[in-house]
Amino acid sequence: MSTTEVSSIELERRAYRTARGRRSALISVVSTLVFLAAVVLLLVNSPGWDRVRESFFDPKTAIDALPKVLVGLWLNIQVLFFAVIGVAILSTLVAIARTLRGPVFTPLRLLAAGYTDVFRGIPVLLVLYLIGFGVPGLGLTGRVPVQVLGTIALVLCYSAYVAEVLRAGMDAVHPSQRLAARSLGLSHGKTLRLVVLPQAVRKVTPALMNDFVSLMKDVGLISALGAVDAIRAAQIEVASVANFTPYVVAGLLFVILAWPFIRLTDWISARAQKREQIGGVV
Repeated sequence: MSTTEVSSIELERRAYRTARGRRSALISVVSTLVFLAAVVLLLVNSPGWDRVRESFFDPKTAIDALPKVLVGLWLNIQVLFFAVIGVAILSTLVAIARTLRGPVFTPLRLLAAGYTDVFRGIPVLLVLYLIGFGVPGLGLTGRVPVQVLGTIALVLCYSAYVAEVLRAGMDAVHPSQRLAARSLGLSHGKTLRLVVLPQAVRKVTPALMNDFVSLMKDVGLISALGAVDAIRAAQIEVASVANFTPYVVAGLLFVILAWPFIRLTDWISARAQKREQIGGVV
């Protein structure tokens, strides 16, 4: 009898939680729709809406510009691919250099610290100019494609940020993990590769994903060097048709490209927070 009573109470609690969840979801949907409707009405009823619509939201101009902007976006994706690889390698090396112990590694630590300080302090666009126009001016190599120079500049900038994130993750790994690995006979390198780095990456995955999304946006800055990417293609179309709609098309394409990773970042962050709250291992 007592078991039946407890089960009934539990069923009532579950039904209440389900109803409350549905009610909250309904309120969220309704409030969001009301807010969006208010924003749309405000825009549509603005005195200059007709001019803005013709200049920024012309369907015919958008359809005509879409193929060329898509071709430019493919260049952005290629730059992003190689930049992510470069950032992963360089940032890991810098993070390891900053965590090395012992006086013999002082030059490496100072070099890594100086690198992160400099490239975190200089704006990305300025680094693009310095690399994109300064390196060819040295005359050390032949003609280097501007997208390659842009990729190098992005790698240098974002590696400084990611290295600090990784270093924070490595410092968050409890020292007993290192001691246990060394007591099992693992070398310093194997301890880093097999014990410290996997835990560090897992701890800072949300921050790394945020940096990845930021990099995804900043690949559009290579247009400043003359690379015909999505933004430059949109700029060319704007100059030819005297309409700003191609810029909106390029912006929407970047949003579509970044949106899955933004949602993934939020999911990973929520999952990590939930596991911390229940005492799990993050």
